[in-house]
Amino acid sequence: QHLSHKGLNNRAENSHLPLRKRERIMQKFRSPGSCQRFVSVFSAVRNLFVPPASINNSISRHIHRVRAFAQWKAATALAA
Repeated sequence: QHLSHKGLNNRAENSHLPLRKRERIMQKFRSPGSCQRFVSVFSAVRNLFVPPASINNSISRHIHRVRAFAQWKAATALAA
């Protein structure tokens, strides 16, 4: 059910924000294929380096970052 009052559909509209953010990024690419290649790699790398929201102190964030860089170095060493 779609209601016409200004504030009643905010919940549904806000659920599309990640999709809209991705659409804005896609506007900079020349083809959907190149965008898809970039987004697939970028999301994997971002998930590696960005700590989860449950980590709330600096020491845990630092440990997460050190482990991420170690995994990144191991992955790039295998590819080279």
